[in-house]
Amino acid sequence: MIRAALFRWGAAILAGLALAGMLPAGAEAVEKKPVAVADNWAPNEDDSWLFDVRSGQYRLGDGVRGYQTPQGICVDLGDVVLALDLAVRVDRKLRRATGWVFDERRSLTIDRDAGEVRAGSQAFRLGATTIRDTAAGWCVDLDSLNAWLGVPLAADLSNAVLRVDAKEKLPFQLAAERRARGASIRPQGQFDLATLPQAVRPYQAWATPSVDVVASAGVVSDRRGGSYVQGRYEIFAAGEALAQSFDARLSSDNEGVPDSLRMRLYRTDPEGRLLGPLKATHYGAGDVSLLSTGIVAASAPGRGAVLTNRPVERPDAFDKTTFRGDLPAGWDAELYRNGQLLAFTSPNGDGRYEFIDVPLQYGANRFEIVLYGPQGQIRREIRQVQVGMDSIPPQQTWYWAGFAQENADLIEFGGRRGGAFRRGWRGTAGIERGLDTRTSAAAYLHSLLIENVRYNYGEVALRRSIGPTLLEVGGSYADASRGGGGGVAARASWLAAFGETYVRADAMRGWGGFVSDRLIGNINGITSVSVDQSVKLGQTILPLHFDVRHVERWSGVDSLEASARASASFRALTFTGQLDWSRTKVPAGPDPPDNFAATLLANARIGRVRVRGEARFALSGDNSDTRMTLIGEWAGKGNAEWRSELGYDRGLDRARAGLGYTRRFNRLQLTGFGEVASDGSLAASLALAFSFGPKAGGGWRVSSEKLASRGQVIADVWMDENGDGVRQPDEAALPDVPLTAGNAFVDAATDVDGRGTIDGLEPFRPVMIGIDAGSLPDPYVQPALPGVVVAPRPGVATRIALPMVAAGEIEGIVRRDGGNPVEGLRVELVDAEGRVRATTQTEFDGYFLFEGVAYARYTVRLDKASAAALRLDGDFAVNAAPGRATPRVRLGTLVPKPLRRDVVAQGGPSPHGNSPRGPPGEGEAATDSRARSLRIESSSPPSPG
Repeated sequence: MIRAALFRWGAAILAGLALAGMLPAGAEAVEKKPVAVADNWAPNEDDSWLFDVRSGQYRLGDGVRGYQTPQGICVDLGDVVLALDLAVRVDRKLRRATGWVFDERRSLTIDRDAGEVRAGSQAFRLGATTIRDTAAGWCVDLDSLNAWLGVPLAADLSNAVLRVDAKEKLPFQLAAERRARGASIRPQGQFDLATLPQAVRPYQAWATPSVDVVASAGVVSDRRGGSYVQGRYEIFAAGEALAQSFDARLSSDNEGVPDSLRMRLYRTDPEGRLLGPLKATHYGAGDVSLLSTGIVAASAPGRGAVLTNRPVERPDAFDKTTFRGDLPAGWDAELYRNGQLLAFTSPNGDGRYEFIDVPLQYGANRFEIVLYGPQGQIRREIRQVQVGMDSIPPQQTWYWAGFAQENADLIEFGGRRGGAFRRGWRGTAGIERGLDTRTSAAAYLHSLLIENVRYNYGEVALRRSIGPTLLEVGGSYADASRGGGGGVAARASWLAAFGETYVRADAMRGWGGFVSDRLIGNINGITSVSVDQSVKLGQTILPLHFDVRHVERWSGVDSLEASARASASFRALTFTGQLDWSRTKVPAGPDPPDNFAATLLANARIGRVRVRGEARFALSGDNSDTRMTLIGEWAGKGNAEWRSELGYDRGLDRARAGLGYTRRFNRLQLTGFGEVASDGSLAASLALAFSFGPKAGGGWRVSSEKLASRGQVIADVWMDENGDGVRQPDEAALPDVPLTAGNAFVDAATDVDGRGTIDGLEPFRPVMIGIDAGSLPDPYVQPALPGVVVAPRPGVATRIALPMVAAGEIEGIVRRDGGNPVEGLRVELVDAEGRVRATTQTEFDGYFLFEGVAYARYTVRLDKASAAALRLDGDFAVNAAPGRATPRVRLGTLVPKPLRRDVVAQGGPSPHGNSPRGPPGEGEAATDSRARSLRIESSSPPSPG
């Protein structure tokens, strides 16, 4: 934009020189000199204007030149094209302008020789004074231009402003909003959340829970299983009791009879401030999940209790992790690692999703769990796992202790379920200690019930970082004194990263009849090696994975397994293909045939349709497990969703097809689904989903969003007239104020009472709740705070205050000692707490402006890197305090000291090549300074003093 302004002003100066006869022959402008028209009017300096183009709070372009004529205001067509970002080309030589306006179907042709204008399907005649020739270009009558463009441009002569008052947002307005939003996000990204205002919700003896309800009823006519009617429901509640968080999940069987009640009482604090000197990050009782270790214990859910000070998102084992969570009936879950689709699952019999022992890579592991609901809901959970030398900080100790009855819910109806084995109580306790920056040690005690036999273990592990690799060695001893068997086991695991190649090797072996969760089912040894490599094919990155696994058994039966996986993303398509091969050797008799299978996972968007699919093909061997599932979802009219499903199961020799329709209402969601199979089987179901919870100020609210499993924030927004941050009875609430959560713009705004609710927040993850200042209708009313940080808890709402205050502007001009303006210098606006609230850049005449600045005290300072590049003193700063008396603060001319030569010599930027283009000439700066001064003085009264 600055370059365009320089070009226009340069062209104006050259044209002026040409008029004065000061340019040599051949250097005159393309068109003839301006001539008088029918009314004998000619452009002159007394009639000239420089307008700002404003659309709401947005300033468009670098100004539009115009003139006051006897017929009214005319404006420069080239300046308007640049300000509104029109696809129009003005050819002054051919005396034509061609292009289109806001829509490719609305063409625009201005033919001065023919004397006509065509705008879309309309035609207009050019009058003698419609277009006037000036030194800068074509000055078009404003009323005529409005008719051609279809945009109401109104001239406000008292403020030298052209206002765009369109009923619908036009492309340039939407682009301005996007730029404003991007500008509002970038400074926030520099904030340290710990330095921002914090909102903490105290725990209560009782907080009424929020409740999620999913209920369904169906009719099935199965040619193999008979005909029957089924109905089931799942109710999930989360709130506070006894100053603790609690959640409860009640589920039924297919006949609508209560099946299990899963409950938990817990607290989680990522900062480790629980239980006083224990500094725990989490404790809980009820339905919990136990820790996994490398040799003995696997992660297991059950009813019991846990206590730990480990980081909340810390994986159980250093080389693998487990993801487990609630997944209601009808939902699906996908697991991604670093953008690579790894797995796809449906809820198990306990209403959970489980991704067990997911391998980790050395370095950063970004996991994303995507949950898809039957009514088109999408939930995303992000987990960051870092594997490297700093896995445990030096001289820090982490502990973990827990016990539970494995795979048993707190309250079960109808007696115990499942087989005869592995339903007993188990417990694990352990500590981990960082010895130095590269070494850590761990020790654990276990007591497990495996196949109705009690085993007690001791386990130790030593971890060491060696260059870009991480090695862990460990051993375990099983106590045989109580008849539970004995033996010892050892394990070595190695992770490495060499550029884009990731290697993982693992070996574990038991002696003396050693049995554990890891070595069970007659297994006495497991060895595996895997390699991950990313290959670049043009602009596409293709992640490849290979692994080999060898399993030995006490009986002499050995198996060898190998797999290869490739993932790719092409625009809206993500897929993962995998080949699995296995061979088994038996000590006597013929070996069984090799098994060979292929699996394909896909997720794509084709037009309006989102497609997800899983297919598994048995290519050879005895395995007949061939099945396919393809799901397509697309939006219907209004708040409606369609879902289609195709499936095939070779074992049942049956293909099936289904179609579902979901209607979303404000307070609930209804889904109907029908399915037909190739053997004549039929099924139909109707599902209802809704959530309800307490409403701020009393009463209840019902919503189609999940309220119990996610966090909620209630924000009160009002006009803080006295600036004390506390709402007074006479201070008005502000409706229709858009809210933000972190860097995401959520679909939430305040109501007539100035109250807005944000749902769906990630529990226990700090997030900054603020106001979308870029979308406020009045630029002179701004948030008093950059935002408030909240760590939401599931099922309960945290209430925060977001006051709004009047806003003003701060402007100034930066020049060097010699008087030359400084262009391209970044200037920062810092509040009283030291936070950078806004940044801007000086224009070619040194001018800078901060708009929409909330009334307060600020420091205007230079960005140090930018100042050093321009060889200016980076410590230069001045104070500014916009307020009611002086809403517009004019700092005048600022002259920072030049950077000392010794500073430049000691490492500052070179005087040659690293600084932006040199300052414009004095004539150019003076020309725009006069115009700028005219615009400023016209737009607001002079400030006192």
